[in-house]
Amino acid sequence: MASERAPRPTTSVEERVEALRARKDQARRAGGEKAVARQHEGGKLTARERIDALLDPGTFVETDMLMRHRSHGFGIEERRPYSDAVITGWGLIDGRKVFVFAQDFTVFGGSLGEVMAEKICKIMDLALETGAPVIGLNDSGGARIQEGPVSLAGYGYIFDRNVRSSGVTPQISAIMGPCAGGVVYSPALTDFTFMVSETSYMFITGPDVIKAVTGETVTHEELGGAMTHASKSGVAHFVASNDEDCLDQVRYLLSFLPSNNFESPPFFPPTDDPMRACDELLDLIPSSPNKPYDMHQIIGCVFDDGEFFEVHQHWAANIICGFARLAGHSVGVVANQPQVLAGTLDITSSTKAARFVRFCDAFNIPLVTFVDVPGFLPGTEQEYNGIIRHGAKLLYAFTEATVPRMTVITRKAYGGAYLVMNSKHIRADVSFAWPTAEIAVMGAEGAVNVIHRRTIASADDPEGERADLIADYQEKFSNPYLAAERGYVDDIIEPQDTRKRLVQALEMLRSKRETIPQRKHGNVPL
Repeated sequence: MASERAPRPTTSVEERVEALRARKDQARRAGGEKAVARQHEGGKLTARERIDALLDPGTFVETDMLMRHRSHGFGIEERRPYSDAVITGWGLIDGRKVFVFAQDFTVFGGSLGEVMAEKICKIMDLALETGAPVIGLNDSGGARIQEGPVSLAGYGYIFDRNVRSSGVTPQISAIMGPCAGGVVYSPALTDFTFMVSETSYMFITGPDVIKAVTGETVTHEELGGAMTHASKSGVAHFVASNDEDCLDQVRYLLSFLPSNNFESPPFFPPTDDPMRACDELLDLIPSSPNKPYDMHQIIGCVFDDGEFFEVHQHWAANIICGFARLAGHSVGVVANQPQVLAGTLDITSSTKAARFVRFCDAFNIPLVTFVDVPGFLPGTEQEYNGIIRHGAKLLYAFTEATVPRMTVITRKAYGGAYLVMNSKHIRADVSFAWPTAEIAVMGAEGAVNVIHRRTIASADDPEGERADLIADYQEKFSNPYLAAERGYVDDIIEPQDTRKRLVQALEMLRSKRETIPQRKHGNVPL
């Protein structure tokens, strides 16, 4: 007689579904109410709240919600929350697909371990394969010490994907809490970095280590706060007042960008007349060539609805970079700023503009350049720190760019700096000059002092002779006509026609196709 077996317990489908729901509910509450309260008390949203604020309502699809860490030792095995310390998935922003990961500071302080790295890498791989942007919301205490080299390996896997995705899909980092140690290199490898005032910071070594090693006393905010990186280091491209403002700015930035390097940027039917005259520009340029004016006024007048999203607003302000729209098409704008250092190019401004130009070129965003540059900033500090090398970065960036490139010379265009600023000689597609433009090796006074030094010294009235020679030089060279005769500018235009002529040029250039020599990559002078 066969032995009787005890009946196996049965579980209904409803019970299994209920168990699944319970696990997912645990994942949503992984940090616990106290940790969430501390996050709110610190003026920060939680990871899930940030995703909800970033994406179009109801579009977020979460991935790997039930993953848990596998570590042992140091007491960490006693707690294995679902989702670990990062929320990952995809959704829509203005109806366009994006991938997102949000580090969860309420779980293990947002520290990165094996599982977090795996989740982030999966999202980055999906974004690369499907051609969509990646947005990282960073709020992390750093590497998870309990996981030792495994956590360090996770950073390496993420860095590798940052580099592989560079120039293929846009990568955006939002620093919304601490970001210290090796973790800072992932945001540094992405295209744009946002920081939140007073609640976010970034640095390699913290204040305590710096004090122990160098004796310097510095606060977290002074060392790596939002304005420090926005104005001094140039690490941060944008500064937000709070989490909500930061996420709104990320959404706005994406409105100018394509989803990947094979697509064109989004087009928005213009509400601003493309042929509108810019009458305000007639009286903008001062009569004195040494008097400054605000280049933002030209930008605000020329582009659709005066809309301009400036990149690196607080860093290297002698050059302006940012995004605008021209007849509904996204364009990148690079412009000298006469109000700061007279608009000269220096080390930081060259680096700032070069990286922006290369981004626009990688993602099919046409470039519009406004030129009022008296030269490179003189001085031993600039020379000793490599102005030659850094200035060459901008020259390289413009020269290698294959997107439509348009230039408007408003006033000074002197020497090598004129050549670097997207001149016709480095293959700008269209180059316009205003009647106030001065295209020359140097300014009149400097040129006369060099060319006629002996004549002035031997004259009965040296100052009078110098004044006459300067006036003669200005008449011959302080205008755009000699350049126009040579074809170095395509046309001398009236300032009020600038918008119309740029719109016409962009429409003509939209079908531009340029082939480049076959090579692995160039060797930009880093």
